[in-house]
Amino acid sequence: MLITDSQVHLWEAHREDRAWPQESRASRVFVATEGSRPHRAEPLGAEEMLATMDAAGVDRAIIVPPSPVGDDNLTALEAAARYPTRFAIMGRFNIEAPDARSRLDSWLSQPGMLGIRLTFHKPQWSRWLEDESLEWFWSGCERLSIPLMIFVPGLLGKVPAIAQRHPGLKLILDHMGRCSELRDAACFADLDELLALARYANVAVKTSAVPCYTTETYPFANLTPYLRRIYDAFGPRRLMWGSDWTRLPCTYDECINHFRFALDFLGDGDKEWILGKTANEWLAWRHPV
Repeated sequence: MLITDSQVHLWEAHREDRAWPQESRASRVFVATEGSRPHRAEPLGAEEMLATMDAAGVDRAIIVPPSPVGDDNLTALEAAARYPTRFAIMGRFNIEAPDARSRLDSWLSQPGMLGIRLTFHKPQWSRWLEDESLEWFWSGCERLSIPLMIFVPGLLGKVPAIAQRHPGLKLILDHMGRCSELRDAACFADLDELLALARYANVAVKTSAVPCYTTETYPFANLTPYLRRIYDAFGPRRLMWGSDWTRLPCTYDECINHFRFALDFLGDGDKEWILGKTANEWLAWRHPV
């Protein structure tokens, strides 16, 4: 079984030649929203991530550059260039950049780049979902076969219109569409909104950062009913496991073993898809030579 982690953050500390946005420099800790689990304060490099993956039996990972360091994907591109069979990238994309449209046309020509990841959990980004100002972007990604990972907590109702207008656009919902500041039953109160999106064949779900959404310890038993409903709705070929390791409340081993061993409704074939094949096929990441 080829195991792929569909979300890890790699980043470097702020420095003059790779400056963070001004608003991010005051804090060394990344927090999506108030009440969310923070990412660790120390930067994470490719070699440390690979050692962690190797110890857990994880073959490769998708680098998702964290939003606080800006829209520069250089660190991820360098990691993928050094370890092309182990890392690929869903890069950040500045929709408001003057050259955004021309950059989109050549996006997948960057070595190791598989698609784009957009986050809508803050007002400066969520406003883009209120009108059709991103229509050029959705249409362009559909035309160019650029898959998207989108983080839309509390905004799942905005997804159907995009999925319907662009049936050839691959939309992957990060972290099951959960609100990062919530836990346990409160976190899954709007689960029906997520399940309703299963009717769109171009929508998949990242079952990523799962331990962050419970107050229980491994094997996170109170989440099993919710995960079973997501599995029943989308099926294994539209689910992909991911760790989001730097903000986990548990070990990396426990995060992967949750899906390898603790979910008794998953058969061996299901695990093969959820732990690797779904991400590989949806993102067109060829198997290592």
